Amino acid sequence: MNETRRDRDAEGRARNARPRDGLGRPLPYGAPGVERQPEGIVRTPAETLAEAQRLLDAGMPFHAHEVFEDAWKSGPEDERELWRGLAQLAVGLTHSARGNTAGGARLLRRGAGALAPFAGSGPYGIEVAGLSDWARELAGRVESGPTVDAAAEAPLLRG
Repeated sequence: MNETRRDRDAEGRARNARPRDGLGRPLPYGAPGVERQPEGIVRTPAETLAEAQRLLDAGMPFHAHEVFEDAWKSGPEDERELWRGLAQLAVGLTHSARGNTAGGARLLRRGAGALAPFAGSGPYGIEVAGLSDWARELAGRVESGPTVDAAAEAPLLRG
């Protein structure tokens, strides 16, 4: 790549073409990386949850966040906070696994807060109360220091 020019996608938008690891960190050009999640995919809520759960279980919360982000951007207005909260949980886990304990804890708590209005309804079988408890508990643990293993800490989205 020409170092003076930015990477661009097919539509001409700036997009870093460097490969990424399983936690979304950029790797050097030419290094083997993890395939990126395609952007702008419209999935049903069940497909979104299944794909995100697969990625979380594989220790790839950064990629799960991208799946949730697609749902947040393409879903009905009254569900955007649900999907955004789930995306924040995934990013919080990402930061916690990368060793950014302050950022990880902050995003885990923010995601739990965004999910709070959905606790009574449990849309699409999502274990909202359990996820919120998981996020707050993990936030407390990561603040005390140890980097977490993303796959070992992956939450269960549905009961």
